[in-house]
Amino acid sequence: MNKSIRLLILFLWPCLCIRASAQTIEKDTIKSTLLGPVTVEGYPDRQHALPDVAGMNIFAGKKTDVINLRNGDANLPQNVGRTIFARMPGVNLWDMDGAGTQMNIGTRGTDAHRSIEMNMRQNGYNTNSDMFGYPENHYTAPMQGVKQVQLVRGSAALQFGSQFGGMMNYVMKEGDTSKVFSLESEQTVGSFNFFNSFNAIGGTKGKVNYYAYYDNRHGDGWRPNSAFNYQAMYASIRYRFSEKGSIAFQFSRMDYRQQIAGGQTDAMFEADARQSNRARNYFRPKINVPAILFNYALSPSTRLQITSHVVWGERSSVQFINTANVADTFNTAIGSYNPRQVDRDYYSGFATEARLLHRYEMGKIKGVLAGGMRYFNGHTKRRQKGKGTTGSDFDLSLIGPYGIDLKFSTLNYAAFVENVFYLGKNFSITPGFRYEVIKSDLAGVINNATFPVAYKGNRTFPLFGTGLQYQVSTGTQLYGNISQAYRPFLYANITPADQIGQIDPNLKDSQGYDVDAGYRGHLADFINFDVNAFYLFYGDKIGKVTAHASDNSTYLLTTNVGNSVAKGFEMYVSLSLRGPAKQNARVSDLRLFSSLAYTHARYTSGSVNNGASDISLAGKRVENVPDWIERGGLEFLYKRFSTTVQASYVSNQFNDANNTAFSATGLVGEIPAYTLYDWSFNWSFLKQFHVAGGVNNIADTRYFSRRINMYPGPGILPGDGRSFYLSLGFKI
Repeated sequence: MNKSIRLLILFLWPCLCIRASAQTIEKDTIKSTLLGPVTVEGYPDRQHALPDVAGMNIFAGKKTDVINLRNGDANLPQNVGRTIFARMPGVNLWDMDGAGTQMNIGTRGTDAHRSIEMNMRQNGYNTNSDMFGYPENHYTAPMQGVKQVQLVRGSAALQFGSQFGGMMNYVMKEGDTSKVFSLESEQTVGSFNFFNSFNAIGGTKGKVNYYAYYDNRHGDGWRPNSAFNYQAMYASIRYRFSEKGSIAFQFSRMDYRQQIAGGQTDAMFEADARQSNRARNYFRPKINVPAILFNYALSPSTRLQITSHVVWGERSSVQFINTANVADTFNTAIGSYNPRQVDRDYYSGFATEARLLHRYEMGKIKGVLAGGMRYFNGHTKRRQKGKGTTGSDFDLSLIGPYGIDLKFSTLNYAAFVENVFYLGKNFSITPGFRYEVIKSDLAGVINNATFPVAYKGNRTFPLFGTGLQYQVSTGTQLYGNISQAYRPFLYANITPADQIGQIDPNLKDSQGYDVDAGYRGHLADFINFDVNAFYLFYGDKIGKVTAHASDNSTYLLTTNVGNSVAKGFEMYVSLSLRGPAKQNARVSDLRLFSSLAYTHARYTSGSVNNGASDISLAGKRVENVPDWIERGGLEFLYKRFSTTVQASYVSNQFNDANNTAFSATGLVGEIPAYTLYDWSFNWSFLKQFHVAGGVNNIADTRYFSRRINMYPGPGILPGDGRSFYLSLGFKI
């Protein structure tokens, strides 16, 4: 362990060397922007790329997207992802229901299930339940409390750590700096007894800035047996103790209880997509995220940031688990319903990151160096397949033992360094490096507490990357990036499913790289664009294959089954139809935007087991990845009124690596293409009040974006039909 620590310090040594030898800059010569929204007057919308340096991070040469959230653009009270992320091309979203309790996001051929292959952050710190062992993101903030969403694609791995999908950061709202106290409230009603109450306070008193909100959302859901009750809270107090530094204390909490309507077969979906034969299934996560953020200017050219946070909580479910063609009916043989299955996970993880950002000049070369270290210590306790009650309410009581009782722990050290070299007025190069140390431990029992399981693994590896950027004109630039990325194997991958399953002792983390090349900017103050091509290599994907023992018996072996490649392009274009002459007036405008992505995601090697034999994956489509995603819309603004009509098209996809077209149970098969239309509006009046609302799925299209063989299915999970919502709010 001491050797690892010495290595990490060694990788940060360049920061100290450049600090000692470089010429100190009394005034910043390279423009930067604090991590937060950037408003550019004259642009036809609020979508743009992050600047070269934002906060403590370097984004020069990377593919980035930024959106500032507001009513009229998107459905914020219901967290409708396809409207919120419409201006981010290539974001694949899994629509589970209209509750807005989960954000399921994937990019460039990665799985969208609970954003499992994304590095999800809030104000710069992680919210994934366990980044290295169980990285599903159970935490979902109400979008009414978020002022900006930032997305960095695969090149984010160097600065932020393991992922192939990229890093998404929610920048939360802050207290009004011009008032000691302000109050914001918005109440929303909608179809199917939907109600959402969002209330926030904030302000600034002397050196203290504060902001806090409480949100409660509940409803019956579009399908029977899908009622939900969600609540979230957030508080932030920032104290600026001097002109050079500040410290902030933040606390976030989210918990909800949701009834799970269950999956459907294809026949059930065709007959009535709203039907449900599950009335006793429930799910409830509770996630808490306290954090401390320390910022200090060591000199006019050097800044330090230390962020520490904890993710602790649990997820609990009680369900009658069976395929959708098996109804949950009264069992006359035992005189009651069948016992349900109880699954419970408990999470506790601590992480701290120290980042240093230094600006310097070496002769004629100007530069910005960012370096940092990260420490993470996480524990997950997993208890599954418990024999639950025969009742119908949310009851986690047991009448039989857990079939799985495991404890996981992860220890992670990481160090990174990136440097922007400005070689002349218009050209920059940004090399970077990251070094990872991961230690995983697993102990416990499986199969009704009779089968012992143990695993220990230590892995260390480096990541490299380089970005290029050229300023073509005042408003446009070329950019390119190549960066390595990885995804640690998950706890589920090192846990045998049963006594005939085995784990490859040489199991490796999935590793690969992401390549970007693009052109972005604005023309004539009324056209905003970003067009890029990408290539993502995803090596050593993990799956199951049939293996033969020395006695000729067969068993399922969890191993690295093969590689995949996702390549294509992403394009965002927005146009002010009134042109540049009218733009500065800001009185009225008509805007058109298009967000288009093509992702050709295919396996290039490997095989999977279909129960009887191994099938080659070469040429097969990567599961849950549509080739085409197009979101476009028309926005009209007139004085204090704005409205947006949006269309969303997603092409067909498959949910298994074999690209199975159909199954009677609905577990696997094609996910057909679909097109949805949404409308939203916002009208502000009397300075402090506003009315907002809209219609989701205007055409009442029957569609689904996911088949699944686990929670919350199994089977087809239909998307919601047409619904309405109306909000009344004020801010004083």
